[in-house]
Amino acid sequence: SRRCGLAAGRSYSGGGAYPSVSLTCPLPGVPKAVFAAAESRERFETRVTTRVTVLENGLRVASQNKFGQFCTVGILVNSGSRHEAKYLSGISHFLEKLAFSSTAQFGSKDEILLTLEKHGGICDCQASRDTIMYAVSADARGLDTVVNLLADVTLQPRLSDEEIEMTRMAIRFELEDLNMRPDPEPLLTEMIHAAAFRDNTVGLKRFCPVENTDKIDRDVLHSYLSSYYTPDRMVLAGVGIEHEHLVECARKYLLGMEPVWGSGQGRAVDRSVAQYTGGIIKVEKDMSDVSLGPTPIPELTHIMIGLESCSFLEDDFIPFAVLNMMMGGGGSFSAGGPGKGMFTRLYLNVLNRHHWMYNATSYHHSYEDTGLLCIHASADPKQVREMVEIITREFILMAGAVGEVELERAKTQLKSMLMMNLESRPVIFEDVGRQVLATNTRKLPHELCDLISQVKPTDIKRVVTKMLHKKPAVAALGDLTDLPTYEHIQAALSSKDGRLPRLYRLFR
Repeated sequence: SRRCGLAAGRSYSGGGAYPSVSLTCPLPGVPKAVFAAAESRERFETRVTTRVTVLENGLRVASQNKFGQFCTVGILVNSGSRHEAKYLSGISHFLEKLAFSSTAQFGSKDEILLTLEKHGGICDCQASRDTIMYAVSADARGLDTVVNLLADVTLQPRLSDEEIEMTRMAIRFELEDLNMRPDPEPLLTEMIHAAAFRDNTVGLKRFCPVENTDKIDRDVLHSYLSSYYTPDRMVLAGVGIEHEHLVECARKYLLGMEPVWGSGQGRAVDRSVAQYTGGIIKVEKDMSDVSLGPTPIPELTHIMIGLESCSFLEDDFIPFAVLNMMMGGGGSFSAGGPGKGMFTRLYLNVLNRHHWMYNATSYHHSYEDTGLLCIHASADPKQVREMVEIITREFILMAGAVGEVELERAKTQLKSMLMMNLESRPVIFEDVGRQVLATNTRKLPHELCDLISQVKPTDIKRVVTKMLHKKPAVAALGDLTDLPTYEHIQAALSSKDGRLPRLYRLFR
């Protein structure tokens, strides 16, 4: 029998004697535990909420409560490479590199970093095709300093000649590195966008062309900033802080601040809607010396084929996200089990059956007015023709039957990835900022999970059928001697199941 209270000592291998106490009885001499009651929740805001306040000048302030000592705060601007049609291409790339340099209040980047260091803070700036984001993660008690710094960095940059020249050097180095790195994905992503949206909006170059590095100066940057860095195109987003405090800081530092380029009216803002064109972009390149060393990466040819999907504002965005997860894929040497996507179609139907393929991965890029679903594949140059045939077949098979188990697995994996990513404070910050910037509100994770759960096989078939009616976009990099013509690829993708065998012979 067992008894409560202190008992005879029991000998352990460690040599000591410890009392044996039943886990079902209170410990002797220890005060009785008091547990939180249900009504105590009223004192705290425990639900995940996103609050949005619009200031008098049009600036939106958005925040989400998240407990912890640190916060992530930043300014997102509706500005990116897609807005550079009337300007020199590469301005957003320049602004990304010039971020957190000297400002009206801070004499240098080092001074900014030292200021952030006092609050355990770090800073970063990222420019994409449609958004530029200035972000700081720091102790929540330094919020006043952080918002002051962000306002200064965004609206009062000095853009000195020395900083601009250093940025030119950094961009030239980055462009050179982009063409030499073993992983061609960034280059292929640029190429597929340029092929899909030729010379318009999201198809414009995200990286500054070499020939423009010497043409972009302070006057060009100020002209662009005066048009796009306006309060109505900005969101101040924060995670891990009180909303009222963030609004107070926004009023203090962002409501009446005069930009360094003046408050005069800039050039007309580009409001062009993306026009999908389709097409092919080929870059013949010797890949044999991309990775030198005792165990060099084999020479490969890389192909990316894409079709227009939809905007993230449309209802079909969720079915497309599930479809992308269902296709999955990765490298031929990826480790892991079902949690790593080894049951996705590009593993089961492609990589597991064709040992000579090094990579087959599905990607989904979505913007405010359009989207692009594409598959990236890599293989030896001698296998290019067969590789293109296999990838086009996978696009056609998307419109076929969707198994219930397969669909449920893809939906579960998508929800799992969504929730796992939103455990990270900077990811929540970006999600809050981007959604509020585009829609003035935010769909919460549980709402998105509900929408994912509602996707049916008929939804997948509907969006794929719509997608297959468009011309394909193709990006090809490497030795392209055996690459099929664009007309053959287009013919294969516009076919129906019954015509596949005949169309495949076009490649041979």
